[in-house]
Amino acid sequence: MSGVNDIRSTFLDYFRKEGHEIVASSPLVPRNDPTLMFTNAGMVQFKNVFTGLEKRPYSRASTAQKSVRAGGKHNDLDNVGYTARHLTFFEMLGNFSFGDYFKERAIELAWNLITKDFGLPKDKLLVTVYHTDDEAAGYWKKIAGFSDDRIIRIPTSDNFWAMGDTGPCGPCSEIFIDRGEHIWGGPPGTPEEDGDRFLEFWNLVFMQYEQVTKDERIDLPRPSIDTGLGLERMASILQGVESVFETDLFKHLIDAASSALGHGPGEENVGSFRVIADHLRSSSFLVADGVLPSNEGRGYVLRRIMRRAMRHAQLLGAKEPLMWQLVPALVREMGQAYPELVRGEALITETLKLEETRFRRRWCAVSACFRRRRSSSTPATCWTARRPSSCMTPTASRSI
Repeated sequence: MSGVNDIRSTFLDYFRKEGHEIVASSPLVPRNDPTLMFTNAGMVQFKNVFTGLEKRPYSRASTAQKSVRAGGKHNDLDNVGYTARHLTFFEMLGNFSFGDYFKERAIELAWNLITKDFGLPKDKLLVTVYHTDDEAAGYWKKIAGFSDDRIIRIPTSDNFWAMGDTGPCGPCSEIFIDRGEHIWGGPPGTPEEDGDRFLEFWNLVFMQYEQVTKDERIDLPRPSIDTGLGLERMASILQGVESVFETDLFKHLIDAASSALGHGPGEENVGSFRVIADHLRSSSFLVADGVLPSNEGRGYVLRRIMRRAMRHAQLLGAKEPLMWQLVPALVREMGQAYPELVRGEALITETLKLEETRFRRRWCAVSACFRRRRSSSTPATCWTARRPSSCMTPTASRSI
């Protein structure tokens, strides 16, 4: 049950049995929120339901939502490849209540799933709550039997969730697991909280308010629940590995890259393999949802993601475009859960191949121009500016 696809199925089946409507993932380009560049959480497609502008024939829902955080307020792009948990594309498993149940039932549902169905050790779990949320703290004591030292009160925005500058928001409670003393890091609220020992994997948001403007916050018509469990993080816990990139799905993608390159990752270049695997997913899913590389907006972010991966492919010694060769491996791993990958496979492949061909041509031109400048005192005509100038060094390119 520890495989990524099995975990996703177990989560959705659990909430189906608990009376939740299983709703398909919405596209990465939000349909109902022009303030967001990409869908970055499971609740985005339900925003108008939370605010009362939209009604649906169900009051409970559960989803496996594809999400991208590579632009705007939530941007993890530069962290990918350097940490054990950051991704630009990830799956957010969530359960939602639209005025049906609230804090107590949300905590009970989460606790039963992680300790019974997923079998996590109770003595390794701890939670945070917003510092004034005595109600949530009381329910954790009642349901999980936690003592005060395992319920950490956080006074910052870390435990007050908001989708953006405006929209639904509320206090939240995050669930952590202690992965052992052999991993550096401290519990939330300590100076060592950025370490990887204590891993946050599920956030329960108690949606009570709507942020109308920067200075105005009003009550929602019905208190609601929005939760988000990181599928890749849960997979790393259940598979007993320290990094999301060591889970089964990423292993298969990295193996595909290794096969195409003719060598596997080593200590000195493992970060490059991880960047390629992550960016392959975000690039492919964005193209499948209608985003194409360009020089502005969403297309610019996509191009930046693609070219960052392509630069790492060159660092690994790729002589020919690499990314497009990995698309079949991604479709095998995720196509059953997300059929848009299957439908868009040809477009994804062609887009990646064309973009990497252009990138390699551009990179060669920049590198040659840079070498000429270093070997001659005569200013070269830089192709990037189309006028006599000093050329951009490769690392200065804004597209990487």
